[in-house]
Parts: sequence; structure tokens; C-alpha cells
Amino acid sequence: MRSDDWHLTEDIDDFLARSGDFLRSRPVLHNTPLRVLEKWRTVPGAFEPGAVLFGRLESKGETQAIFYRPPTRRLTLTALSPEQADALAAQLAALGHRFAGVTADHDTATAFAEAWQRRTGATPTLRVRMHLYRLGTLTLPEPNPEGRGRMVGEQDHEHLMRWCGEFAADVGETVSIDAASWAGTRFAEKRYTYWETPDGTPVSMAGVNPMVAGQVRVDPVYTPSHLRGRGYAAAVSAEVSRAALAAGAREVVLFTNAANPTSNALYQRLGYRRVADWAPYDFS
Repeated sequence: MRSDDWHLTEDIDDFLARSGDFLRSRPVLHNTPLRVLEKWRTVPGAFEPGAVLFGRLESKGETQAIFYRPPTRRLTLTALSPEQADALAAQLAALGHRFAGVTADHDTATAFAEAWQRRTGATPTLRVRMHLYRLGTLTLPEPNPEGRGRMVGEQDHEHLMRWCGEFAADVGETVSIDAASWAGTRFAEKRYTYWETPDGTPVSMAGVNPMVAGQVRVDPVYTPSHLRGRGYAAAVSAEVSRAALAAGAREVVLFTNAANPTSNALYQRLGYRRVADWAPYDFS
């Protein structure tokens, strides 16, 4: 494969025009780039022209793979063979690009990380191993804990920010969440549902990303530590999954930490089925 099969640009409109059909053809595996690109396209101020590098692998006039590198310098890739990953690493290294890390399906991310180390000497470190799930047939929890699901409203904003901050700390994200920074976090674009006990006390939450290409991603799901083990996370996850289907979603997806058997078993009981392994690497 020739390295010049990769076409690089900073023009988001041209990139979407040439790569949109490819991304929409596999909405489950492409759920992250679909959502990120839709946000950059539609949310005022979310995209800074000239700050993002896009790339697409073209063969016979059709896009076969894409990448993008936002200002965080973390590269996001769609599926590549080891040979394609090596060719991309060679081209980007030759152009003098530097990256903080890479995120993709496990095989692609690993192949690129190894190729990048060979080309640049940067040491890759696997941050976490993840599973990507898609919903098959939704199975409601049995028994369901007492209570109900309720959409989170403006009156819940301070409480919601606190829970999102606690979730971020739980999963090792370095992020400051307060009234001043909220709009710039990944949590601000989502819709949230609480699971409430009969007396109206929130005990768990689940967020969903806006629908794009017929798919919705559930993220985050959080229950405070002292309330876990009572079925609240299953109840609120089932509630947002049901609501997504009712709103017309053809696919409902989510990521889990592969090292957390409790959450993986929970989602499998609800009808989620594992479709891929995912891996984010950091580069020294």
C-alpha cells in the first residue's frame, strides 16, 4: 500500500463529504467518531478551524478508514490492518506529527502503537482495556428495585455535576467539573435520567449521547458507592435503553471496563452483546 493513499486535511466539511457514508455504514463500531464529528459540525464553538487534523484512507475512490487528531493530540482511528497502521505511522512520523496517544479497536490501536514506537521511539502504555457492547433484545431487570426513572432537569444541575465529577474520578478521568467548566466537558452534551426511590431520592443515573446515524450511546452510568448492589444501575440503564429504542434508535451501544465483571455481567443480563474490544494507549 502506498502511503499517499492517506489524504490529510484540516477542512471538516470536505472530510465529512468524503467520509460520511463510510462512517454511517458501521454506526456501532464508528459510534465515537460519528458523535464527535456531529458535535463539531453542529455545536457553535465546539470546532476550532485549523486545530484538528483529519485523514482518510481511499481506495478506488471510496473511503476505507479515517482518523482525526483533536487539540488534545489523541489520535482516533477506525479499523486498520497492521500493514495499514504501519503505513499511516510512517507517513505521520515523516511529517513531524506527535501524539499523546491513540484510541481504536484493540487490534488497530495495538498495531498503530507498536508502529509508532518503531518510527518515533515513543513508549506506548495501555490505559485500560474496554469492551464495546450493542443492545440485542432488551430484557428488563427482574426483580426491579422500587422507584422510577425521571429525566434530569435544570433544578438538578448542581447535583448532576457533582455525580459526574464523582464518576470521572471513579474511572480515572482528570477533569474539573463545576459551573464554569461544565459546558466544555464531554458530560454537558448528554441527556440524563435518574432512578429515584419512591420518596423521590435519586440513587443512580445514566446519560445518553444525542442520536446520530440511528445510534445512541449510553454513557455514563453511575451509582454512589454506598448505594451499589441494590439493582439501581440495572434499572436506570434499562430505562434509558428503553427510551432510546422508543425514540427511534436502531442501535444502542455502550463501553465497559473489561476489568469490571460486575458491570459487564449487568449489561449482558439486560441484553447487551459484546461486539469488539477497545484500547486507548498513552504515548510517553
